Amino acid sequence: MTTMNDSETLYGSRLGVDVGRARVGLAATDPAGILATPIDTLKRDADDLSDLHRIVAEATERNAVRVYVGDPINLRGKKTASTDDAHLFARQLAHLLAAAELSTQVRLIDERLSTVSASQKLHQAGVSSRNQRSVIDQLAAVAILEHALMLENNTGADTGTLVSAEQEDNSDG
Repeated sequence: MTTMNDSETLYGSRLGVDVGRARVGLAATDPAGILATPIDTLKRDADDLSDLHRIVAEATERNAVRVYVGDPINLRGKKTASTDDAHLFARQLAHLLAAAELSTQVRLIDERLSTVSASQKLHQAGVSSRNQRSVIDQLAAVAILEHALMLENNTGADTGTLVSAEQEDNSDG
């Protein structure tokens, strides 16, 4: 359980999402928000949004209180080519969650080195680079989720940047 800044206890599952151009990694915690586990690797679907709908279904099934979407900024804290795409994905997800009448928050969280960390763990486990593709996105989502949980637990406050369905893109930097 995590205590937030309003002295409220936030209880419920959290989802972690690693957004890529071809695939989306998905991870989830237990209801107490303690243990992050990989769930699925989704095919990115900008046309029918089936990837987003799958995440909404997972949030519904798990009674998720938060979805952390990885914010792909570089090591200097600047936007990358994928930043705008991830921000749009997060806004679309927030819109679909609201349309499903869920109060699940969507928050962007710094994902620096999440894929690198996942790749290193797979390499250490003896998984060849060629065989990593099917699970690396899930493990990157786990890394994003673990980072968010660590920040929540260490600060006792909300972490990441809240995204709303109505939010306009802030592309200035």
